[in-house]
Amino acid sequence: MIDVIDAIKRAGRQVGDDGTTKTVTITRTYDAAVEDVWDACTDPERISRWFLPITGDLRPGGHYQLEGNAGGEILHCEPPRLLRLTWVMGDSPGRSEVEVRLTPGTDESTDFRLRHTAEVPPEFWSQYGPGAVGVGWDLTVLGLGLYLTGDPVGDPRAWERSEEARRFMTASGEAWRVAHETAGAPPEQAATMAANTIAFYVPADPQQT
Repeated sequence: MIDVIDAIKRAGRQVGDDGTTKTVTITRTYDAAVEDVWDACTDPERISRWFLPITGDLRPGGHYQLEGNAGGEILHCEPPRLLRLTWVMGDSPGRSEVEVRLTPGTDESTDFRLRHTAEVPPEFWSQYGPGAVGVGWDLTVLGLGLYLTGDPVGDPRAWERSEEARRFMTASGEAWRVAHETAGAPPEQAATMAANTIAFYVPADPQQT
């Protein structure tokens, strides 16, 4: 069983809004050496254990594709510290980039920071806000943490339909509401966006997920 509240508290969240360009940043410290965290994030076989199967030319200038999810180009790679790539979902318009930065901590720990910057259509942002991608990244950061401690959830897609996952995604949506308010969003607006996001990820009928 996952302690949902503890898992949510382990991650830090920030929201940036520069007009049409939006940024969500999620941070967490892992009790693992930076080389191990880097390898877990870049080795195709290991990625499939905690995230999704990945294919492509996994080197700078190459293109990747996550099964049933995003694809894009690998823009920059500095092992074991920095990875930057484009993040394209279907025919989504606008520029979208993800940067993962790892910093060695003390006692074989690693500070992990993921920043997703994208040009977001105003109508989409006004409906869902930062939680639209933030909840997904929370799930990713959680999955990586469980994998690094040797306690993965098994099939991530199957787990995301569990009641435990529904509680986690609900708590994540609320956490992104708080981060959005902290960034200056009006509370009522942030609450509406968070409610829409939670309804998307956690529909009343679990069969809809």
